[in-house]
Amino acid sequence: MVHEDNERLLNGYFDGELDLIRSVEFEEHLRTCPDCARQFHDQQAIRQRLREANLYERAPQSLRARIRAQLPREAQSKPAVKPRSPALEWLAIAAAIVIAVVLGTRVIIPNIRGHEQTNLLSQEIVASHIRSLQPGHLFDVQSTDQHTVKPWFDGKLDFAPPVVDLADHGFPLVGGRLDYLENRTVAVLVYGRKLHVINLFIWPASQESISPVPVETVQGYNVLSWKKNGFQFRAVSDLNVDELREFVRLATP
Repeated sequence: MVHEDNERLLNGYFDGELDLIRSVEFEEHLRTCPDCARQFHDQQAIRQRLREANLYERAPQSLRARIRAQLPREAQSKPAVKPRSPALEWLAIAAAIVIAVVLGTRVIIPNIRGHEQTNLLSQEIVASHIRSLQPGHLFDVQSTDQHTVKPWFDGKLDFAPPVVDLADHGFPLVGGRLDYLENRTVAVLVYGRKLHVINLFIWPASQESISPVPVETVQGYNVLSWKKNGFQFRAVSDLNVDELREFVRLATP
C-alpha cells in the first residue's frame, strides 16, 4: 500500500515537480518499494495511452442535418446577425489562435515522439549516474580485472555484456553493477578517467530501440548513445565530449 507521504512524493515526481535531490532519493525508494513502483508504472501506462488515443470525434453529417431540420424555417433561411462587441471579436481571435496551436501540436508531436523518448531515457540514465556517485552506490563488484567483472554478471542477466580493459589507454576499469532501465535489468560498467567517472550502460538492442542520438547534454553531463554487435550502449560522464568519444571508440572496437 502506498503511504500518504510517499503518494505525495510520487505525484510530484511523476509531474516533474521535485528538485534533483528529492528526485534521486525517490528513485532510490522506487527500487525498494514494489507498491510505489507499481503505482508509478501504472501512471506511466495511463499517460501513454492518453497520448496515443485520438479523443476527438467529428459529429456525423446526418446529425447536423437533423439539427438543421428542427430549426424554425425563418432561422434556416434568414439567420439572425447580431453586432459583435470588440470583446467578442478578441475572444474569437484568441479561440482561433488556440485552435491553430492545438492542431499544430497534433502534427508536430508524432514527429518528435521518438526524440522525446530518447531524451527521457537520457534523463533517467543521468539520474542513475548521479545516484551512483553517492557513497556505496558506484559498483556491486569492484575490480580492475575484466576477468573478474565479466563473470560476476553470470546468472544475474539474460545476456553477457562485453567487458573491455582500457587501462592502457587511460580509461581504467573500476567495477560493475546492475541497474534498471526501460523495465529491464541492465549491466553498467564503471570506468575512470583521472578524477572523472564514466558509467557505461549496456543491454540487448531490439528493432524497437530508439535511433541513437550522438550526443546529449543533460544537467551538465554528456551522454553518448550507440548500437553495436546486438547491444545498446549509453556512456555518461562529466568528461568533455572529445575524451568521451575516444572512450566510446575504444570501448566497442
